[in-house]
Amino acid sequence: MQYGLTDEQEMIAATVRSFVEKEIYPHEELVERTGEVPQEIADEIKRKTTELGFYACNFPESVGCAGLNHREFALVERELGRGSMALNHFFGRPQNILMACEGEQVERYLMPAVRGERMDALAMTEPGAGSDVRGMKCAAIRDGGDWVVNGTKHFISGAEHADFIIVFIATGEDQTPKGPKKRITAFLVDRGTPGFTIRDGYKSVSHRGYKNMVLDFDDCRLPDSQVLGEVDGGFEVMNTWLYATRITVATMSVGRARRAFDYALDYAATREQFGQKIGKFQGVSFQIADMITEIDAADLLTLAAADRLDKGLPANREIASAKLYASEMLARVTDAAIQVHGGMGLMDDYPLERFWRDARVERIWDGTSEIQRHIISRELLRALGA
Repeated sequence: MQYGLTDEQEMIAATVRSFVEKEIYPHEELVERTGEVPQEIADEIKRKTTELGFYACNFPESVGCAGLNHREFALVERELGRGSMALNHFFGRPQNILMACEGEQVERYLMPAVRGERMDALAMTEPGAGSDVRGMKCAAIRDGGDWVVNGTKHFISGAEHADFIIVFIATGEDQTPKGPKKRITAFLVDRGTPGFTIRDGYKSVSHRGYKNMVLDFDDCRLPDSQVLGEVDGGFEVMNTWLYATRITVATMSVGRARRAFDYALDYAATREQFGQKIGKFQGVSFQIADMITEIDAADLLTLAAADRLDKGLPANREIASAKLYASEMLARVTDAAIQVHGGMGLMDDYPLERFWRDARVERIWDGTSEIQRHIISRELLRALGA
């Protein structure tokens, strides 16, 4: 469904879809079986992405990138969503938050990241602080001209490949009528910094090969030059740049749902039972109708949220709605696709059981469905003074 897209935007979507089909699909079985992405495959994907002009396409022309707007980048992420996250990680979309780099940080972190010379990762979640960001216990304390950091982060995606990590750390505490409130600061932390280690995380049933890692800080010293943005200004940096991650989850959910739907549609049109194609039975045909309706609705909801960002309009509620609906839609569509296939849907002859497993995490990371519902309801009620 390409409602309201320009010819150029349709070309962007078609180009990335073709790339995923040719460069990502052929390696998915290997990654699924081994849980690893061979370095030569990762390098090849990165090289071809750069040649195509799409590496760091979410960054502006001012830093030498494609400068896609939010709607166009949503199309890129939607088509990447069709493929393995472990592999499309190397398509290269550095964290937009790096645009907050200043001074020498620009040449140390921002520019190498957008050129594909250094890879980044983002670290916020802790064993005791997921949705409750202010509950984080990883803390930095002033010592002379440095910050001394102690604590742990977990569920950190992409950290095994990262040359540096953008880490959100508690740097103080304010007393409020509602109790203590943590002050948060973003830091740029290089791999190999003394007192900082990256180790294997947990084995997940979702997105095999796209690993989560654990970060440990043991009296790790960081100078002020490693602060991204302002000291105690982590929430401002977060709110300015990290809204895009929820749109990414929504758009990728749409892409993956379309791929699952394509399998279901083809199977319904070719599989015969009781002397006719199973798509002729309402039990199957009605599922097909519901699937495409939900996919199209999620697609339009997501593109509309991205469009509001491009127009400079408030979009917090709309982004939360897109993330909520698209991630839950993906769960329903992958389940229905398996049901259409019957027992074969759970066999590894088809990737449907993988899509089904992968879908489960989309309702959790980058803000659970419950957090999205909180954001949506809060925005609506506040407008009425409640």
